[in-house]
Amino acid sequence: MPRPFRFGYQLGIEHEGEPIAAARRAEELGFDTVLIADHVGLGPAPMPTITAVAAATSTIGLGTLVLNTDMRNPVHLAWEAATIDRLSGGRFELGLGAGHTPQEYAATGIEFRPPKDRKARLAEHVEIVRRLLDGESVDHQGAHHRLAEASLEQPVTHRVPILVGGNGAALLEHAGAHADAVGLQGLGRTHSDGHRHDVNWSPEHLDEQIEQIRRGAGDRFEHVELNAMVQAVEVTDDADAAIEAFCERVGGVTPDQVAAIPYVLIGSVDQIVAKLRACRDRWGVTYYAVRVLDRFAPVIESLRGQ
Repeated sequence: MPRPFRFGYQLGIEHEGEPIAAARRAEELGFDTVLIADHVGLGPAPMPTITAVAAATSTIGLGTLVLNTDMRNPVHLAWEAATIDRLSGGRFELGLGAGHTPQEYAATGIEFRPPKDRKARLAEHVEIVRRLLDGESVDHQGAHHRLAEASLEQPVTHRVPILVGGNGAALLEHAGAHADAVGLQGLGRTHSDGHRHDVNWSPEHLDEQIEQIRRGAGDRFEHVELNAMVQAVEVTDDADAAIEAFCERVGGVTPDQVAAIPYVLIGSVDQIVAKLRACRDRWGVTYYAVRVLDRFAPVIESLRGQ
């Protein structure tokens, strides 16, 4: 039986003054999770905000997409994650990434290491946090973290899911081996502003990334949830024209690629639903994070009504 779809609503910096209202609206519309990004100084800080959202909602899942592990001690982070999970009645999922915005490192005085080093640090972080959340006492002497007898006095009573987001063979293979979910974006080189990226949205590239996850996961691959960060949503009856216009704005991507990959959802509700099903059939992607609320609700309603 195919894995069911899940939909997350990612709070944006435009909701700095109203994240609670936005989260409540997401819950009303049938989203599965409300998610928050992590960019130092932009919008509300993720962990206190998601805690406030937990108190203001009752059923919707809560998550980070994704926290920069360079900015956080793994023991403190596991402690916070376990606390939020308990306070929310088991609704929290922890999304982790390697960081990519040079300005944030300059602002915080943290060394901006090469991608290979940041991803290796992330890998250690994931393994440490997983063990702590599972109730283990952790001794770790690695290249990036050194811990002695770290533990949580009140470990969680169930498994807190960990999502790892990013790119590159080493990161995706490690995520396949250790994460509950893997976040994909098809993003490449970071531009000088630290936020915009080149994109690699060819279906063949995504094929390769899925294979990297599969190599790391081995026999557990069918239990790894695949997440796509949707960069644009447009509900329209003229999909061809809207896709053409999107490609002109973005550059470096063709209409055929945009029509195939899961990172852009353009078309009528029926066309978007058909695309989601096609992406599940080809790549197994079932968990989508979007940044629009009411405009996406008909897609959720249509899928769940079938």
